[in-house]
Amino acid sequence: MSQQASPLPSPPDAAVAQPCSAPGHGGNGRHGGAATSIAVGDRPNDSGARPPPPPEAGKLRREQRADGPACVLAAGTANPANCIPQDEFADWYFRVTKSDHLTHLKDAMKKACEQVGVKKRHFQVTEDLLRAHPEILDPALPSIDARLHAVAAALPELAAAAAAKAIADWGRPAGDITHLVVSTSSGAQMPGIDVRVASLLGLRPTVRRTMIYFQACTGGAGALRVAKDAAENNRGARVLAVCADVLSAMAFHAPDEARPEGPAAHAIFGDGAGAVVVGADPRAADERPVFQMVSASQATIPGTELLVTGDFGAAGVEYNLATPEVPVLVAENIEGVLAAAVAPLGLASGGWNSLFWVVHPGSHLIMNSYEKVLRLEPGKLAVSRRVLTEYGNMIGPTVIFVLDEVVRRRRLDGEGEGKGCEWGLLVGLGPGFTAEVIVLRACK
Repeated sequence: MSQQASPLPSPPDAAVAQPCSAPGHGGNGRHGGAATSIAVGDRPNDSGARPPPPPEAGKLRREQRADGPACVLAAGTANPANCIPQDEFADWYFRVTKSDHLTHLKDAMKKACEQVGVKKRHFQVTEDLLRAHPEILDPALPSIDARLHAVAAALPELAAAAAAKAIADWGRPAGDITHLVVSTSSGAQMPGIDVRVASLLGLRPTVRRTMIYFQACTGGAGALRVAKDAAENNRGARVLAVCADVLSAMAFHAPDEARPEGPAAHAIFGDGAGAVVVGADPRAADERPVFQMVSASQATIPGTELLVTGDFGAAGVEYNLATPEVPVLVAENIEGVLAAAVAPLGLASGGWNSLFWVVHPGSHLIMNSYEKVLRLEPGKLAVSRRVLTEYGNMIGPTVIFVLDEVVRRRRLDGEGEGKGCEWGLLVGLGPGFTAEVIVLRACK
């Protein structure tokens, strides 16, 4: 499957423009015009070779497209420096929000931190930021400007750090990246953070950029879907897909008795960035493809638009997570969604345990739903569970953290997670309620 990518076809030579005259103003000189006439024998189409016809559209499209499917060539991840162990988070949170007097809420937070099965998380929010902008803690005060400023200052560097690791793992110069896809649900600005990321990485000014906003937990899988399309439709393209989120900067609030879901949300979410280099027709000399991206699909479950939502307001982002309902929703719908995604490839006949899994771990309860409904063997979601335990739910980038670890394990021993499985599924679930599914095939 490894072969040299051929360059784009050269356009046909343009015909040389010839002078022309309006009647009465030259032409053959019969009306006194000063322009020099062209003898019949000198006309381009009367003698000599004719210019080549323009290329047939279908042939040109075939030449512009890659020969094979897009492949995962490399991956990398990054996190903010501020790391807080989970068993210290509740004390830290109530201290920095000056809410230690709300003992019943603090007890609820500690219980939630124990139940979600997370050991530590990284945050863009720091005590220095909160001291500089106390309005972030008071929901009665407008804090959106301070939050957006914090995101604009930090997010490009975090995204670039993950991308730099992916490019280093890829092994080719950053200037060889032809397309950049950036996804985030944290803040928004014009121009987008893609411009700053391209500058930080030293990408060429001609890199083709695409920004994806506000996909939340499907942001990473969605960016990979777009990267796959770009790689397969542009011969020789090398696409850098980046997903970065610092939800803490947008959604950090003091405890609120009117929002009982607050402890659970603050107990599981963290910040991070992930990046993947995607390209078709990998070069045998200097690229190490890990997975083919065989197909990509998206499905939205009707009537669930309001189940998981995020609203931007003067005080930042308020999330409605519908926490108890989501695992039930996954249990009722996930098998049908996955069956539709793999049916064209005939993979369902082998059973779900014949596949390896790269799943966005929204929570351990959601992964329990996967395992029960799909009757997965123990360990099939081990990498997803480990990522959730070590980093929490970083929304969009989380699935890239899972992919990064699966890639590294495969390279270490040739098998890694999903030992003996040639085919696998990358799955992201998020607001909508939407499922992004990419069918992967291990490269030989």
